[in-house]
Amino acid sequence: MKNRVEEIRKEKGIRQEDFAKAMGVSPQTIGSLETGRYNPSINLAYKIAKYFHLTIEDVFLFEE
Repeated sequence: MKNRVEEIRKEKGIRQEDFAKAMGVSPQTIGSLETGRYNPSINLAYKIAKYFHLTIEDVFLFEE
């Protein structure tokens, strides 16, 4: 699954460390998420989308 987390985070001027803290995860988790090496739980995906005031579908791109 691809995502737009890094793109959206940078557009909003949020540092990776600050975003990780707001999400309750490590900066390494956010780094892995942004590079596509980690797929978040549905709870974390929802929390990320809510933080950005977007839908999960706007942030995470599901490919079959």
